[in-house]
Amino acid sequence: MRADQGSQVSAQMELLSSLAPVVETNLQLLLPIEKAWQPSDYLPDLSIPDWQDRLVPFREASAGLSDELLVVLVGDMVTEEALPNYAVHLNLIARDETGVGPDPWSKWLRGWTGEENRHGDLLNAFLRLTGRVDMRAVEVTVHHLIVNGFSPRAHPDLYAGLIYTAFQERATKISHGRVGRLASEHGDQNLAKICGKIAGDESRHEEFYTRMMGEVFERDPGQAALIFRKMLRRVIAMPGRLMYDGMDPDLFDHFSAVALRLGVYTAYDYAQIVEHLVERWKIATLSLSGPAAAAQEYLCGLTERLGSAADAIQEKANASPPARFSWIRGREA
Repeated sequence: MRADQGSQVSAQMELLSSLAPVVETNLQLLLPIEKAWQPSDYLPDLSIPDWQDRLVPFREASAGLSDELLVVLVGDMVTEEALPNYAVHLNLIARDETGVGPDPWSKWLRGWTGEENRHGDLLNAFLRLTGRVDMRAVEVTVHHLIVNGFSPRAHPDLYAGLIYTAFQERATKISHGRVGRLASEHGDQNLAKICGKIAGDESRHEEFYTRMMGEVFERDPGQAALIFRKMLRRVIAMPGRLMYDGMDPDLFDHFSAVALRLGVYTAYDYAQIVEHLVERWKIATLSLSGPAAAAQEYLCGLTERLGSAADAIQEKANASPPARFSWIRGREA
């Protein structure tokens, strides 16, 4: 890291540390554990005598889920299961060296991790109980993704971590919400409820990271705008892009194409999220000069350019041939 980069990172760390009182105030966006939902609330209880009778209708409800929807659901679940990598990255902001730090950032990170951990657990158990997918192939994919690692392309900027997470929490909220609506249309109200609960968590988490980055824009607008532009020039990297099942080296691209064709998460959504964040962080109203002003101009005009590119991306996905997925036992989707 160059000396000037080091000083910028130190300044960012100092500002983020100064946000501790704001973080403390927003810890209410985490649910008290005694009031929070748990995966078992939405799954058949296998400890009761008539568990088999309860499991039958649960499995029957999932019979109408299409292979395409299963592929998207598995891809979302695999991404959620890579939580250890995301928690490690966000600790660059929390700087909790003891693992039990009492400061607000550390409390948020542990609380966020606890809530996010339920998502992969619930989706994993749902898929296992339905019997609709090859769970070993799914487990191999999760293992590979965690080992392959995770890079939000944010290093060394700490602000970029907040920008990335605010973006991704909104993206996952959209994805889970749409999978839930499609599940309902396919006749599986169990999955619809599950996805609705997960999307609700993502919405609260999105609000936290968006608020924190909003504070950064108020206190250090020039640097924040420059980093936001740098993130978007690189394109926001999807957290599951390094997924691999041991067979398909282009697994993430194939999964993404199915999600695009199904309308679960599209290039139009990417553009909408950018537009939302530009508006939420009041980029157009910032008083900036020099390179920061150029970044401001770029950001304010980006949504239109992204919207134009989205048409081509969608057309390419619609025209792409189906791919075989180990998750659904080699069938095409």
